[in-house]
Amino acid sequence: MDFALSEEHRMVQRIAREFAEKEVAPHIRENDEKGFFDRRLLDRMGELGLLGMCLPEKYGGGGLDYISLAVASEELERVDTSLRVVLSVHIGLCSLGILQWGTEDQRKRYLPDLAQGRRIGAFGLTEPNAGSDVAALEATAVRDGDEYVLNGEKTWISLADVADTFLVFAYTDKSKRHRGISAFIVERGFKGFSSSSIHGKLGVRAGNTGSLVLEDCRVPAANLLGEEGEGFKIAMSCLDNGRFTVAAGAVGLIQACIDASVKYANERRTFGVPLAEHQLVQRMIAHMVRDCEACRLLVYRAGWLKNRGERNTRETALAKWAATEASFRAASDAVQIHGAYGYCNEYPVERFLRNSKGAVIYEGSREILEIMVGQYALGLRRDKPIRRTLPGWPYEEEGGAGA
Repeated sequence: MDFALSEEHRMVQRIAREFAEKEVAPHIRENDEKGFFDRRLLDRMGELGLLGMCLPEKYGGGGLDYISLAVASEELERVDTSLRVVLSVHIGLCSLGILQWGTEDQRKRYLPDLAQGRRIGAFGLTEPNAGSDVAALEATAVRDGDEYVLNGEKTWISLADVADTFLVFAYTDKSKRHRGISAFIVERGFKGFSSSSIHGKLGVRAGNTGSLVLEDCRVPAANLLGEEGEGFKIAMSCLDNGRFTVAAGAVGLIQACIDASVKYANERRTFGVPLAEHQLVQRMIAHMVRDCEACRLLVYRAGWLKNRGERNTRETALAKWAATEASFRAASDAVQIHGAYGYCNEYPVERFLRNSKGAVIYEGSREILEIMVGQYALGLRRDKPIRRTLPGWPYEEEGGAGA
């Protein structure tokens, strides 16, 4: 059992860290305060290979493994959650979904542009009345010759106003409940498609979040992802990928809280001694360190399974639940350590606290994940084989993507 990062992993770590610290950190306080999403960051992430790192080389990707994706997610969220969200949505929820479920024609049409950042991907599942209860979707898709006509609204969609390619889920047969949901690759330019931004968010203010509206939106039948009725399976498999990056990012946020708290505790003096000498402060930081290292191992365990091409729903759910809960605690304690200064944006910990709350909710709320983990332990939930599993890594040893 080897816990050391490879030289390839360290290269990804170095690239992601330098990009985040040099090109994002100097502007993040202002961008967060103004609720400004810097579209140029996506172009830069594409240039650095971050947007296609774990897609196969045959589709223009970097051919890196899923531990690389975890390392990059951790490093980006150490600076700001909005950066990690890009990886979660563009790679985890969209690109890997097309890799896993797409036809060879769909992969060739979409993955090279997604891998290089010429297209940005997003994921349209949540609706105003459907979040954790996916079967409550109201969006519909009706076959009309060589097209499907989609109608409905999606909300809380990350990158809604900047993405070009969306995985959208809608009912093709509502009488079958979740077995009647299908998935579609929708392009921004399709007639009847529009988007808008959501303002006034508690956190992730430097990221773009919005709504999608589909009004008699005509989608070519060739853009059906998988088969009719497989949408629920597709969505859940995509969420395994997205949750993996959320968990890894939460580890980065915990690390950021440690870094900020250690720095402040060594600089600040109270009662005549450095804050660091107070045992209750030491205790809070010790808890952060414990959670950071434990959650990182949970993430790597899930990544190891993904590298082997094995189902990892349980392990990913556990990592996401544990890491996001721990990041919220760490951010709260970091604010406490900073005292009154932690309550204003002169220091980054107030942003860490606001950002950390979102991850406890999206891509599987803590309540849903807690139930899942309990059901696995009790034998009430077992993973069933799915028609297509995500290719293991390295891809060439698996006979190519989707083999």
